[in-house]
Amino acid sequence: MKFIQFRIGDIVQMKKKHPCGSQEWEVLQLGSDMRIKCRGCGHIVLIPRPKFLKGAKKVLNRDVTKDTPLAERSEESTEG
Repeated sequence: MKFIQFRIGDIVQMKKKHPCGSQEWEVLQLGSDMRIKCRGCGHIVLIPRPKFLKGAKKVLNRDVTKDTPLAERSEESTEG
């Protein structure tokens, strides 16, 4: 089984289309329930995590700026 770790700000492609026609959703909240926002019409939905994990196909766009503080700290420690 393939494990995908989701983060806030990820754009996820779902298996089924939203009634507006979009398959792309932005992750707004993580937890036992996932809050996601439709990228087509802006509708916000709160769904259980198992249903979200079953319906998610892949991560289309990931906000990589959240990883930069860790990389900056490790570079600073090697310079000094």
